[in-house]
Amino acid sequence: MVNTETARTIVGVMGNVISFFLFLSPVPTFVKIFKAKSVQEFKPDPYVATVLNCMVWVFYGLPIVHPDSVLIITINGIGLVIEITYITIFIVYSPWVKRRRISMYLLIEVIFMAILVFVTLFFLHTTQKRSMLIGILAIIFNIAMYSSPLTVMRMVIRTKSVKYMPFTLSLFNFLNGIIWVIYAALKLDPYVLIPNGLGSLSGLVQLILYATYYRTTRWDDDDPVQPAPKQVQLSEV
Repeated sequence: MVNTETARTIVGVMGNVISFFLFLSPVPTFVKIFKAKSVQEFKPDPYVATVLNCMVWVFYGLPIVHPDSVLIITINGIGLVIEITYITIFIVYSPWVKRRRISMYLLIEVIFMAILVFVTLFFLHTTQKRSMLIGILAIIFNIAMYSSPLTVMRMVIRTKSVKYMPFTLSLFNFLNGIIWVIYAALKLDPYVLIPNGLGSLSGLVQLILYATYYRTTRWDDDDPVQPAPKQVQLSEV
């Protein structure tokens, strides 16, 4: 019989695989950007937000903060590299004003992380206290990320079009939330359980919208019935 720790490791590895594909799901978007040599109306916000989210989760998974969380470090470390690659492409094909704004946000994120690491390591002296602080921040950031698709969902309902809500992103968002909920439940970790529970719900709603409005989507129409900004979104562990 498989014990809890072994089951948790197996589920965590599965979570890493699913999360990896979740991180790769925006690739078609960046293929479009590369071919057009322009970011068009796609927004960098989700990728910039995901960079900070990955940095926080990598820090959370360190043994000095939350022991026995190596699988959280691995996937978020990989995700961080992938997101930085996306942002680099975004910067290359963006106008100067947008480049400057993206760079400013990234600088703010790095400064924030430096302060967070300093405060955590020098003022909190137990892993329980460190886990609580970083875990609460991670929940807040994840909830913010999972709420970002609300703009896209409103656009889908308004335009009756899912053209700018990629199916693969919605599917892996849902699967990713489910697998990490199981992972967190096996060795109760509320800081992983809460945001991913909300994430799986967000993914489910997106899939329902996709099924509802797929037939009414004008795939060859560059201008939706009611103009709305083209957006993509990400979420993860």
